[in-house]
Amino acid sequence: MKFFSPLVSTALAITAVLAVMCMSPVAAEAGTLKSIKERGKLLCGVSEGLAGFSESANGKDWSGFDVDFCRAVSAAIFGNPDKVEYLPLSAKGRFDALHKGKIDVLSRNTTWTLGRDVDAALTFAGVSYYDGQGFMTSVENGLSSALELSGAKICVLAGTTTLANTKAFFERNRMKVEILEFDKREGAIKAYERGECTAYTSDRSALASVRTKLAKPNDHMLLPEVISKEPLGPVVRQDDPIWAETVRWTLFLLINAEEAGWSSKTADITPDTIPLDVLQAAATKMGVGKDWARNVILTVGNYAEIFNRNVGKDSPLKLERGLNALWTNGGIMYAPPMR
Repeated sequence: MKFFSPLVSTALAITAVLAVMCMSPVAAEAGTLKSIKERGKLLCGVSEGLAGFSESANGKDWSGFDVDFCRAVSAAIFGNPDKVEYLPLSAKGRFDALHKGKIDVLSRNTTWTLGRDVDAALTFAGVSYYDGQGFMTSVENGLSSALELSGAKICVLAGTTTLANTKAFFERNRMKVEILEFDKREGAIKAYERGECTAYTSDRSALASVRTKLAKPNDHMLLPEVISKEPLGPVVRQDDPIWAETVRWTLFLLINAEEAGWSSKTADITPDTIPLDVLQAAATKMGVGKDWARNVILTVGNYAEIFNRNVGKDSPLKLERGLNALWTNGGIMYAPPMR
């Protein structure tokens, strides 16, 4: 026992120091959050252009579901949702940009998987959008099911879970297809429009987005099959747990606020809906202002407001809430309680 006691003592000492650091408000000022505050803006990685999720007409004024999440994080940190610089990223380049510190958070329709969570040293803050992969084809092809695509050419975006899902689906159904891979979504869409492939496959929300931008949207349809689970959400590096907590609880705040009935139109919160004492205590440990939650909801809105204006009933996409409805309304959108 004496032989191991110095090692044990050292381990206990390190553990104690780490515990104190995690409890100390000073720790929240270290690392990513400190860099963001010193820089005066949040660096947010988004897609290169996906209607409803992240798009910009001039490269400056960004909008969309994923963009609004970054605005919420900015509001939590600065009390201002507009202190964000957006970096458009391809599917292939998104994780490299995060690892190299080119962005602080990746908010780019990214699927949470075991491999990405563990092997790529990434931390997913949670699920902001439950999706599934599907297929889009021209109406004139006369197809009613993806099971009728045998022998067809399928356009796929490289560097995504879409490719593996596509191969698995057709292998499982003993169908032979030719898969055409593209590094950028724009290239895949143009090839599809030119008729180089019978179907384009991606997350169904992305397909709905792409469809609105085609010359004749009504000439294209989504086939009924949903062939995968695609829990999409914001991602940060794995080396800064305090920053991960800040991003994670910003997401959970948006969901809990909808459930509690707290929106951008409601200026006051009551203790029975949102526990102000808990929010303020958490703010100290996370290194954000005591009014962080109020700033987020009043400037960006709750989850429902973000969903509806970007991809839901108040948007051109008009996507149904579906799985993304609150657990109390028939969906599976659920956040840990804030008490």
